[in-house]
Amino acid sequence: MGSLGPFELVLIFLAILLIFGAKRIPEIARGLGKGIKEFKSATSEISRELNVNEPAHRIHPAPPTQGASAPRMDSAESVHNVGPQGQSNNPV
Repeated sequence: MGSLGPFELVLIFLAILLIFGAKRIPEIARGLGKGIKEFKSATSEISRELNVNEPAHRIHPAPPTQGASAPRMDSAESVHNVGPQGQSNNPV
């Protein structure tokens, strides 16, 4: 299937003009523009919220305990660190 040519586009435009009429087409276009604008603002708001709530995966120093000086890791970082040849770097 190829792309739409100029003749097909004119036929589609004429069909829309006959169905909706010349007075309704600007109203439909305005409504479509408002919908697109609202959709873009909603998606940008969601992406801003995800960026703000995204946890920083960094090593945090452990609180002072008896004899422990190893740093504490976030849960995402403590999931099986695998080294070369599939050897686990986590002490068992």
